[in-house]
Amino acid sequence: MTRGEALLVWYRDNARDLPWRHTRDPYLILVSEVMLQQTQVPRVVPAYERFVAAFPTVDTLAAAGLDTVLSLWSGLGYNARARRLRDAARHVATNGWPADAAGLRALPGVGPYTAAAVASFAFGEQVAVDDTNVRRVLSRWMGEALDGNRLRSVAGDSMSGDATTWNQAVMELGAILCRPVPECDTCPVREWCADPTLYRPPARQTRFAGSDREVRGAVVRALGGVGWQTHRQLTEATGHGLERIAAAVRSLADDGLVDRRGTSARIAG
Repeated sequence: MTRGEALLVWYRDNARDLPWRHTRDPYLILVSEVMLQQTQVPRVVPAYERFVAAFPTVDTLAAAGLDTVLSLWSGLGYNARARRLRDAARHVATNGWPADAAGLRALPGVGPYTAAAVASFAFGEQVAVDDTNVRRVLSRWMGEALDGNRLRSVAGDSMSGDATTWNQAVMELGAILCRPVPECDTCPVREWCADPTLYRPPARQTRFAGSDREVRGAVVRALGGVGWQTHRQLTEATGHGLERIAAAVRSLADDGLVDRRGTSARIAG
């Protein structure tokens, strides 16, 4: 049995039952991939189910107001992702779906990994993905820290079978067994692994408590469904000081999430 065959057999028997794995709809796959950026699967699953129940098609999301979109995004953080996802839906509703990774890169908020994932999972393009889990797995297989073009080259050369299943299988191995501290005893491809100890951790996120991200999220929640609010009203609603509220509003306005008028703000649009 080859490494690829061993991995695919393991994936067939051990894949997690995740809702976005039961569809080829590019819209539903895009929603899941954007949500999974910087957010763990257990938090994404219920949020994804709520979101697609409210916006079951790309057209329904395209027509939605940002206030409604953000209210359903609550709890996932990084609210700019929600705005870019809505903007991507508007682009698709007007222009149709690009059918390959190169075309998908033109959508708001879609980078190389997300484009490859949607192209592979929705359209069956034979393109490899290169997320954090894939980087860790392939680096260990090769015995060298992979990144950039070298990672993409190895990912493409390592592919076995159809890209949809292969990409999911490699990511699943990294998520379940080939973790930062690997579980090599139960790994289906351990005999082909050059260095299971090799691991380069991703850049650490700043602490959420007390961070600018926390203040931004609090402002977005306070503005939800209420229209214009002054900075002082936002201070009373969130418990954060005026200077931090003003800075958060400026930052949110730069990201297109809020409108500003003097010392007042509302959700954009």
